[in-house]
Formats: sequence, C-alpha cells, structure tokens
Amino acid sequence: MSSIPIHPSSIHPSIHLSIYLSIYLSIYLSIYLSIYLSIYLSIYLSIYLSIYLSIYLSIYLSIYISSYLAIYSIYLSIYLSIYLSIYLSIYLSIYLFIYLSIYLSIYLYNLSIYIIYLSIYLYNLYIYIIYLSI
Repeated sequence: MSSIPIHPSSIHPSIHLSIYLSIYLSIYLSIYLSIYLSIYLSIYLSIYLSIYLSIYLSIYLSIYISSYLAIYSIYLSIYLSIYLSIYLSIYLSIYLFIYLSIYLSIYLYNLSIYIIYLSIYLYNLYIYIIYLSI
C-alpha cells in the first residue's frame, strides 16, 4: 500500500468546514461559557448566598443566641445571687463593723465630752444654788 499525499485543497469541503467549525466553536464556546458562567455564577451565588446566609444566619443566630443567653442568664442569675449574697454579707459586715466602730467611738467620745461639760455645768449650778441658799 502506498501512501497518497493529501493536499489541503484536496480535502473535502465538508471536512474542512467541520474542522473549522469545531475549532471555532470550541474557542467561542470556551470563551463565552467561561465569561457567562463566571458572571452568572458570581451574581447568582452572591445573591443566593447572601439571601440564604442572611436568612439562615439570622434564624440560627437568633435561636442560638437566645438559647445561649437564656442559659447564660440563668447561670448569671444563680452566680450573682450566690456571689452577691456572700460578698455583700461579708463586705457589709466588715464595712459596718469598721464604720460603726469608728463612728460610734467618735460619737461617743464627743458625747462623753458633752457629758463632762454638762457635769461641770451642773456642778457649777449646784454650787451656785448652794451659795444662794446661804
């Protein structure tokens, strides 16, 4: 068998057209589809994902945060009630003890000074009454 050389002009026009169309369509479709799909997918995905994620996240986060906050508020109320009762009882007992001891010592000191002045005054009054009675 001998090989017959094939010249491009000897190729049948339908084969030539099919090769040309396949190359043209492959290039055109690849460019068109890449641009179209990139634009379409970017727009579609951005809109879809934004809507989906906003709805999903709002519902999920509202449920999650409300349940978390409910549990946290219960924990916080128990913690604060115990902590504040212990802290306030200790703090107030120490504070009131110190404050009242200082305040009462100063107040009683002033009261004792007034009592001394009153006793001196009453003593002078007593002496004056005795002096007048003589």
